[in-house]
Amino acid sequence: MRPASVKPPRLAGKSRGSGVLRLDPAVLAPFRSRPELGPPSIPAPASAPHGRVRLIANASSAIVLMSGASAEDLSLMLVSAFDGSGARVLDSESCTDADSGYLFQRIHADISRVPGGASTLERRLSEAARQRGLTLELERSEKKKRVAIFVSKFDHCLYDLLLRQQTGELDCEIPVVVSNHPNLERVAGQFGVEYAMIEKTRENKLDAEEREFALLEQHDVDLVVLARYMQVLSNSFVSRWEGRVINIHHSFLPAFVGARPYHQARERGVKLIGATAHYASATLDEGPIIEQDVARCTHKDTPEDLVRKGRDLERQVLARAVSWHLTNRVIVHGNRTVVFD
Repeated sequence: MRPASVKPPRLAGKSRGSGVLRLDPAVLAPFRSRPELGPPSIPAPASAPHGRVRLIANASSAIVLMSGASAEDLSLMLVSAFDGSGARVLDSESCTDADSGYLFQRIHADISRVPGGASTLERRLSEAARQRGLTLELERSEKKKRVAIFVSKFDHCLYDLLLRQQTGELDCEIPVVVSNHPNLERVAGQFGVEYAMIEKTRENKLDAEEREFALLEQHDVDLVVLARYMQVLSNSFVSRWEGRVINIHHSFLPAFVGARPYHQARERGVKLIGATAHYASATLDEGPIIEQDVARCTHKDTPEDLVRKGRDLERQVLARAVSWHLTNRVIVHGNRTVVFD
């Protein structure tokens, strides 16, 4: 679901939350005061809120993400919270899911002239959310988000992300590259990024992940990007980092799941190949999809041609997904996403 809009100015920010507004229509999880562990997934009580509001703010700007039952007329709630505050709305987008009846909205505002700044807007939103039975999440975004890139032996996505970050296209910091092989240390070195080689086997997987957790905490990481990391994360890892791990799958999911997707595609005589960026979940390659793209192919294409075309897609799709996460444009709704332009 992608509502159309004019792109707002980029917002540099640092979030210690999940990076997305997550609202499961079947399981509404209450706000938890430990954002470093990500949002919980526990059954909601009978008095569960009708939806969620997430405020990400710094001294000069704020982003509000909202998800809830459209019958509650929540868009007017957000308007009333901003009205008379001194905030200047730079961009506002909304859409309604016909199946669930949920309304999704994103507002980006200049709050540099609001008396009391983000605290004033927080109080207004808190009261409005309380009156309508909504859960409110609060995050400060004074610094850039920090991203750890996990890789194995393929370098194309790693190069692309590092280049985009270096040129300012990805507004983040990349303090560390983590790998289960030594092959790409030279790439990280070219960009002055620390390279941590953590060997991972079936026997030492959980111990290796504990070392990864320690490394992520040491570098104060907000988001993990699996840039062709050819290891399956444990349920413990995914649960601990729910909504904060983006994976690129070298296929147009859900078709051709598993190994050698381009060979499978050629055997089926496909005319399109694709790539999929999604949030990692406990079930392999079935997490909420953030972005996908395709390229045309013909009977003349060899598997090597398909791999080449596929790598171009993987770079572009992964970069867009990471950018949208960093700029707080994603709402997860069940196993689907709403991505605001």
